Amino acid sequence: MSGERQSHDGTRARRRFLTAAVLAPVAAGLGGCAAPTGAAPHRAEGLNGPPGGGHGHGGELLEPVPADGVDWSAVADAMGRPGEVKRGALYYTGFPRDDLTVVSEGITISPALALGSHTAMIRYADDSTLLMGDLVVLEEEFQAVSDALHTHGLMQTAIHKHLFAHSPEVWWTHVHGHGSDPVVLARGVRAALDRTATPPHDPSAAEGGGSPDLDTDGIDRALGVPGMVVGGIYKSLFARAEEVNDGERILPSGVGAISAFNFQPVGEGRAALNGDFAMIAEEVPKVLPRLRSGGIDLVSLHHHGLTDNPRLFFLHIWAVDDAVRLARALRPALELTHVVPLEQ
Repeated sequence: MSGERQSHDGTRARRRFLTAAVLAPVAAGLGGCAAPTGAAPHRAEGLNGPPGGGHGHGGELLEPVPADGVDWSAVADAMGRPGEVKRGALYYTGFPRDDLTVVSEGITISPALALGSHTAMIRYADDSTLLMGDLVVLEEEFQAVSDALHTHGLMQTAIHKHLFAHSPEVWWTHVHGHGSDPVVLARGVRAALDRTATPPHDPSAAEGGGSPDLDTDGIDRALGVPGMVVGGIYKSLFARAEEVNDGERILPSGVGAISAFNFQPVGEGRAALNGDFAMIAEEVPKVLPRLRSGGIDLVSLHHHGLTDNPRLFFLHIWAVDDAVRLARALRPALELTHVVPLEQ
């Protein structure tokens, strides 16, 4: 990657080599491009930062540290529900909006397709924690949620929609925070969610859901990655292949830089497709027309973060058709972006 910083002990270089070796057989055929460098660092105001301000030593970027082997119970208590460590790198908490019945273009939207609030916490070597997330909020809930986030020192880094004309009106807002105490961050998220009708955690709810009525093998072959079932939705996930930073902090693979394609079965092998592409600037004008030539609708184009490097643009998409045909239409556009399959 052009302009890439290297640590003195070569750990990051070895990690990238091993990751590329593991993913290369699956990612064959996916295109690549160089990433820009030089984003300015940023820290959320209103939260207690780590000693020394949280900057890397000697001007170097801060590496994430493992999230497993850590007692997250106080965070779970503050959030009001348990989370889970994913890929050993982040603590993830989901808040599905099971209370909502949202209809878009005649399709009743499953919470797992597009209505799942979620947060991720990443630990760093300076004993600080970075919070990133996306909240699903009804229009009438939105201003109170915004006020609660601001009161607790959390930033909103994006406000947009993932769906075309739908009822009731729903908005999505990305949240961001950084501080020395992850419980403080969790309390801020909880305060915002308490301004919504997001239901409490249901321990009896099925995590994966039954197998969807789709040709999942055909989807996997078309996209070149094994998918996964979540809440009856079939998901295919890709991460940016280059290192992505949030200001002065390196993000673990798959945090804040995912291309995600969600297939909701609607009968007879057809699916409602919703999801997004993560792209750098020079990929955007290539991907959009390629998607349109495949019959896929463009919903919104925006940033999710403020200080990401490389600068990432996210394109939300929509289509209803045979699921395998949709996957085949996605592949040429996907090959124009620098991504690798995301291992779960």
